[in-house]
Amino acid sequence: MFSWANKNGRKKDPELFQTVTDGLRRLYRTKLFPLEEAYRFHDFHSPALEDADFDNKPMVLLVGQYSTGKTTFIRHLMEQDFPGMRIGPEPTTDCFIAVMHGEQDGQIPGNALVVDPKKPFRKLNAFGNAFLNRFICAQMPNAVLESISIIDTPGILSGEKQRISRGYDFAAVLEWFAERVDRIILLFDAHKLDISDEFSEVIRALKNHEDKMRVVLNKADQIGTQQLMRVYGALMWSLGKIINTPEVVRVYIGSFWAQPLLVPDNRKLFEAEEQDLFRDIQSLPRNAALRKLNDLIKRARLAKVQAYIISSLKKEMPMFGKENKKKELIANLGEIYLKIEKEQQISPGDFPKLSKMQEILAGQDFAKFQTIKPKLLEAVEDMLANDIAKLMTLVRQEEAAMPSQSVKGGAFEGTMNGPFGHGYGEGAGEGIDDLEWVVGRDKPTYDEIFYTLSPVNGKVSGAMAKREMVKSKLPNTVLGKIWKLADVDGDGFLDDDEFALANHLIKVKLEGHELPAELPEHLVPPSKRGQE
Repeated sequence: MFSWANKNGRKKDPELFQTVTDGLRRLYRTKLFPLEEAYRFHDFHSPALEDADFDNKPMVLLVGQYSTGKTTFIRHLMEQDFPGMRIGPEPTTDCFIAVMHGEQDGQIPGNALVVDPKKPFRKLNAFGNAFLNRFICAQMPNAVLESISIIDTPGILSGEKQRISRGYDFAAVLEWFAERVDRIILLFDAHKLDISDEFSEVIRALKNHEDKMRVVLNKADQIGTQQLMRVYGALMWSLGKIINTPEVVRVYIGSFWAQPLLVPDNRKLFEAEEQDLFRDIQSLPRNAALRKLNDLIKRARLAKVQAYIISSLKKEMPMFGKENKKKELIANLGEIYLKIEKEQQISPGDFPKLSKMQEILAGQDFAKFQTIKPKLLEAVEDMLANDIAKLMTLVRQEEAAMPSQSVKGGAFEGTMNGPFGHGYGEGAGEGIDDLEWVVGRDKPTYDEIFYTLSPVNGKVSGAMAKREMVKSKLPNTVLGKIWKLADVDGDGFLDDDEFALANHLIKVKLEGHELPAELPEHLVPPSKRGQE
């Protein structure tokens, strides 16, 4: 728990922040919101945040062209159908569906959803009835939904279909969700890699949220290894042209549904990729407070830039000839950006998109703009410099208090334990269920090498063992770890069982598996079992 006082000169009772969520909510209301309101941030960028935006569970947004398996992916995660679910090769999902936890199965229509103060969707009413008629909340009791909510979206259209208007700004709605979700998953079909104009527009709309973005190449079991390599390369090339950043977006390859693999050649790859993706999703509840903190910082930086832009435009407005001057200022907005950038030492990446600002400014009354208010800016600067740092400490404390907070249930439980867990019975786990010591299979071979090293009293020294172990060409850091694991009794020597164990662990590493942090019970030599 942290407390700090108002530093504006007036004495005030210290603010007590019990949680990160409470702190973020109050900092936004007392320090950032006044700046946003004064310089029309909500008209230009994003509606004001509400209590539900700070309290809601982590959300995952699924985006992709039709028939890429978005709805099937959700069903695979939850292992349960949800209300309103439709699956088919044609564009079946024609609505935005917020899949959330509820005590009973049911649906809430969009118009009712946006007036519920407990749901983080109230500001979506700005997109009008055309959108709200295509927005529902599917509620159901499900273990996965106790930790996260999932947003299913209409399939992005291609070809002739994309010329048909949806009646609302699809890209703008996705951008609204992107600002508030914790993870954005773009799904691609291994058979349909063409990126339509609408999909390109959507990806560009998500441009400022690359840190939340992950890509899934779905239905990869329908093609062979050689084709899969070509498809993966083509996908990366296509994404590189649209996202246009030097960093590579993380791509997960697999078949995300509960059906037999059509081409099982890459089964191990698919299992490893699925586990990586599941771990990423499972980490969301643990990192939710940090994500909200990060989003608030991004919002504050943009709000500061907005204040400088609006006050600069106000400063340039004359007493007469306002309309002509307004057109001139909008046309020369790029020069105003450069001026602010130099004067205020602001990074070019913090400025909003020029064309979007020019478009919105055309419909604004510059006479109602306000000049710069130092106190409002100072409050936000103080929030970024001091308050956020204190909240960061509180974030770490909350994480330490809830280390096991993760998504449970559904497909997340299927591979956690038992013989179908990823990597079970492989590498260091080989022989876990055998009655005999697994190292014993190759021990005769290892014994031949052991006795060439001239053991004394049945043991070889570290120097002698090293001479043999370095032949593996593994780095000293790895060999050092193997030595530590193999020297079970910790006497600085290896007997024949320990030497065999060291060679077995070298084999495990050379086959591409990771070494265990501690020696598993099934690898402990029988002669050492029961020893302290």
